[in-house]
Amino acid sequence: MIKKERAAYIQNRLQELYPEPPVPLDHKDPYTLLIAVLLSAQCTDVRVNQITPLLFERADTPQAMVEIPEEEIRAIIRPCGLSPMKAKGIAGLSRILLDQHGGEVPADMKALEALPAVGHKTASVVMAQAFGVPAFPVDTHIHRLAQRWGLTNGKNVAQTERDLKRLFPESCWNDLHLQIIFYGREYCTARGCDGTVCEICRTVYPARKRAKKTLKA
Repeated sequence: MIKKERAAYIQNRLQELYPEPPVPLDHKDPYTLLIAVLLSAQCTDVRVNQITPLLFERADTPQAMVEIPEEEIRAIIRPCGLSPMKAKGIAGLSRILLDQHGGEVPADMKALEALPAVGHKTASVVMAQAFGVPAFPVDTHIHRLAQRWGLTNGKNVAQTERDLKRLFPESCWNDLHLQIIFYGREYCTARGCDGTVCEICRTVYPARKRAKKTLKA
């Protein structure tokens, strides 16, 4: 298969497997999604979904969050890891949302990236999943699978994002990034598949006999 054929097969197969992929992080609005995505850095979605109800019981709006001492936020989110940085980010971005955006999460990539502790991937997830704006957030699953499937040479996540955006129609980006994540967790895991085991790897590279080495994000 050439690259375009691999991309077409992958898109069709993932659509069959995950026709309506759910957002894996529990949330009720753009603000709670933003906080959940921030907490998910170097933490599993399962753990985040265990912690956010505790945090959102105390504060689920910027107005309420700025009233909580940063130390209390840190104590609640400690199981998610990196709690000092994340607590500082949550407190800081909540204040900025109040001061600069009327208490609302802006549907603007640059404005999101300007918030404390919000990087390009987090901003992309919020744009895609909260506002429905086409984006292609690249996490470790997507970075690894795109390399295994020959869709990018994977020097870094920024390049992987550019390569995937060129390969796939913009209309499918928001679903496709979730579909790849789910497939990576279920079938093409870091340890369970080395590029020769799962259905998609075997189909797009039927002659591959050795493990496909991938570069970390």
